Amino acid sequence: MKVIYDPKTDTLTVIFAETPVEESDEDKPGVILDYDAAGNLVSLEILDASRRVALPTRIEYQIASAPIPDTTEMPGTGNTAAVGSKAVDRDT
Repeated sequence: MKVIYDPKTDTLTVIFAETPVEESDEDKPGVILDYDAAGNLVSLEILDASRRVALPTRIEYQIASAPIPDTTEMPGTGNTAAVGSKAVDRDT
């Protein structure tokens, strides 16, 4: 996931997936939702962000402490999950 604030256009964009946008919908005035060909939400854009979001240039994030599903094998490691860019070793 990526969060981008552009002060020139005063837009805040949250990108959930790096897939091509097939369709966009302005669900509420100033909030644009982008979908891929399968109908999955791939990004969210907030126009006039400085009026709608407190401190658009500051981002806080929180990772909930929940088990990581063993669904994706990390290439060449034999491990089955990742956090950020670090592989999680399930054997230790």
